[in-house]
Amino acid sequence: MDFIEELRWRGLIHDLTPGVEEHLQSGSVRGYIGFDPTAPSLTIGNYVQIMLLQFLQRAGHQPVALMGGATGRIGDPSGKDTERELKSYEELERNLDFQKKQVEQLFETSGAGKHPVIILNNYDFYAGMNVLEFLRDVGKYLTVNYMLSKESVQRRLETGISFTEFSYQLIQGYDFVMLNQDHGITLQMGGSDQYGNITAGIELARKITDTKLFAVTTPLLTKADGSKFGKSASGNIWLDPNMTSPYRFYQFWINADDRDIPKFLRYFSFKNREEIEALEATGDIQHIKRVFAEEITTRVHGIAEFEAVQAVSQLLFNPKAGPDTLHRLDSRTLAQVAEEIPAPEISKQIVQDHCPIIDFLSEHTGILSSRGEAKKAIQNNAISINKVKIQSQDVAINAEHLLHGSYILVENGKKNKFLVSVQ
Repeated sequence: MDFIEELRWRGLIHDLTPGVEEHLQSGSVRGYIGFDPTAPSLTIGNYVQIMLLQFLQRAGHQPVALMGGATGRIGDPSGKDTERELKSYEELERNLDFQKKQVEQLFETSGAGKHPVIILNNYDFYAGMNVLEFLRDVGKYLTVNYMLSKESVQRRLETGISFTEFSYQLIQGYDFVMLNQDHGITLQMGGSDQYGNITAGIELARKITDTKLFAVTTPLLTKADGSKFGKSASGNIWLDPNMTSPYRFYQFWINADDRDIPKFLRYFSFKNREEIEALEATGDIQHIKRVFAEEITTRVHGIAEFEAVQAVSQLLFNPKAGPDTLHRLDSRTLAQVAEEIPAPEISKQIVQDHCPIIDFLSEHTGILSSRGEAKKAIQNNAISINKVKIQSQDVAINAEHLLHGSYILVENGKKNKFLVSVQ
């Protein structure tokens, strides 16, 4: 597999520095991408770069993920109109530890490549360096004019940029020099907004060690409607299942604009060109979405979580799903259901006291607006508790109705579903 050709047909190339194709064809190389721990988890926006490293690995090269223990303390001005709010060191360390585990897990499930991923922390380059050493050994080699010419700086000149953020390109640039000297890394990759920082590293290496380094950048991924990729109407799509449930992760791809699917397939699928083009030739966009959503959800969250996603879909959308379907769901999956449908909370004491069904539906959960409405719904055979029809007003809700000690599924007709959370 030719790495550059693979990226080219996938539409993943924005910039190539001179000689990079020949360099990659000369043998196995080490290439890196940096990840600043400014958020508690990686997002699907970060996953574009993870995929880039994995394509590099599949092409026979060695991927390196550089965690930004140092750069995260400074703040990257790239793509930002205003100064970043600096995170505390403690928060950055928590984020870095978690993101490192995420990267490890993602490479474990990628399933290819003879060269394992290397994970480094750029704080190790600077922990023993004082400011005078940095200014003398690094700052001396780039002129202010050169640094001002970078797009990330230019766009901030009117609104203002601190010296802290202005110096970011020096640190990222020196990362490249140190990675080359200590680990033999010759290629840096990233989004196109990082090109200025990356080329600063190439320039520093040329001046400090007389070494030729190389770069590849990807286009910034945007959706067909012009909105920023990586977000839904409810916010960021995180790779952490506790921040974005696997069900919502899956639904993000299922509900994507049809026009975005060809791009998503090329950016995020490990299917080869022939397989992707054959899938697209079916012309069945819903089938294509399901195949792709299954692939990426399984890779990011695992087969067990994907099966749970399917179970949630069955419960929510299949009218034939019965008590057996419900009782197969574990507590984590039910928690995902609770994020998708109304989930009124009640005290466990109410259940322990054998609550009359009429009071349960009206006074305690608010599922129905009054006792009269509750009685009418039961008379009309509209109410189900845990997929079992309620045919008498004399039923009492008790602890035996609890699913995993915490939930009760209530349905009012075919479409109105509630997962009562018992605290």
